[in-house]
Amino acid sequence: MTAPRHESPLGSRYASDAMVELWGPARRAGLWRRLWLALAETQRDLGLAIPAEAIAQMRAHLDDADLEAVRGHERRLRHDVMAHIHHFGEQAPAARPFLHLGATSCYVTDNADLIVMRDACRLLLGRLHALLGALREQAERHAALPTVAYTHFQPAQLTTVGKRVTLWLQDFALDAEALLGVDAHLPFRGCKGTTGTQASFLELFDGDEGRVRELDRRVAAAFAFSESCPVTGQTYTRKIDARVLDAWAGIAQSASKFGTDLRLLQHEGEVFEPAEADQVGSSAMPYKRNPMRAERLCALSRYLIALRENTAYTAATQWLERSLDDSANRRLVLPDGALAADAILVLAADVARGLEVREGTIGRNVERAMPFMATERWLMLAVRAGGDRQTVHELMRRHSWDVVAALERGGPNDLLDRLAAEPPFAGVDAAALRAQLDPIRYVGRAPAQVTEYLREHVGPLLTRLAPYAPTDQPGVRV
Repeated sequence: MTAPRHESPLGSRYASDAMVELWGPARRAGLWRRLWLALAETQRDLGLAIPAEAIAQMRAHLDDADLEAVRGHERRLRHDVMAHIHHFGEQAPAARPFLHLGATSCYVTDNADLIVMRDACRLLLGRLHALLGALREQAERHAALPTVAYTHFQPAQLTTVGKRVTLWLQDFALDAEALLGVDAHLPFRGCKGTTGTQASFLELFDGDEGRVRELDRRVAAAFAFSESCPVTGQTYTRKIDARVLDAWAGIAQSASKFGTDLRLLQHEGEVFEPAEADQVGSSAMPYKRNPMRAERLCALSRYLIALRENTAYTAATQWLERSLDDSANRRLVLPDGALAADAILVLAADVARGLEVREGTIGRNVERAMPFMATERWLMLAVRAGGDRQTVHELMRRHSWDVVAALERGGPNDLLDRLAAEPPFAGVDAAALRAQLDPIRYVGRAPAQVTEYLREHVGPLLTRLAPYAPTDQPGVRV
């Protein structure tokens, strides 16, 4: 019995079927064949004597490559592109003399990579559309819900839950803008020949530079690219890969921040990620509800952020017109980067849709912190009633520290009662003191900031992303 082969968890466990299929060998074989067909059709249209039967046979075998037959050729030839050419020629014998005419291997490998990366970016834009929509709903729902803000993970002033969500939202919105830029400006490699000089195509067209330029333009247009790289070596500059991975890794940065914040908030009992009814938190501790989705967001994000470095090194270490040390690395990094970004966004949208905001706990934490936050306003009231500012400040400092010690022993936060009994507060109306404990007085413009940001930034961005909205609705697999 043959032992099962290893398969990447990115494909089998985390990423969506749609993203996995984009990078599959069958689709790649189909793209290569379409690239060869577009090359031959355009060469024929521009005057080369390529028979119609050759074009017809190529068109008839775009999606029926026998990958096992290709592997047989590759074992013999030790060259993946030539293996595919031999097999395509077997299936389309009339085209065999004209397959790959004037081209180098990078005509199919590089152009196909750019097509797949563009499709991956567009799928990710659809995932961002779903995530931003889910976060917008949470921000709207909790725009005015006061919560304790933290700096250094220490209680600071108040904010609102909705304002905190907009901070996550803004990060992902910046990622969407970056990815829209990549999609808009991703070029085709085009028909550049062996070292990028187009010498082979110039030879085929009897030195007619106009037809060589037109070949490059028409083949790019056949795959819906508005532009080809103006110059290349044998490969397109690998800085393009680095730019794409920068955008994908940006998604990972945002997701890691989102996941980390959720882990902290779940520890505080304030905001929980969704959990299934039968979900098990621990094999040993049945009571546990771990933030496993947020932790997975952080884990996958760390992997994707690290992948970005590979493309930077690859771009930095290419020799002259080309070297092959990029090949094996790119076969790993490009699909893994896309699958990781897809898995992250599917998971993040699932978490965002199902956030469990525990208003009771949030309210109790706010109530516990409020007396401390009201001290500055109480100080002003006492001074207006005739108290000495420095004396009042010292009273507040001493009582605040005593209350902190009492809270540590499980006591109440009775700072207001302690201060009201002090002489400087004798002339202050008790109702005025207590009114300063209303949390909504301390959130500043947070509710308005949420409303403005959603209206002025998120709404228009979602409109721009709407054409990318995916037809699939992937859920978290495990």
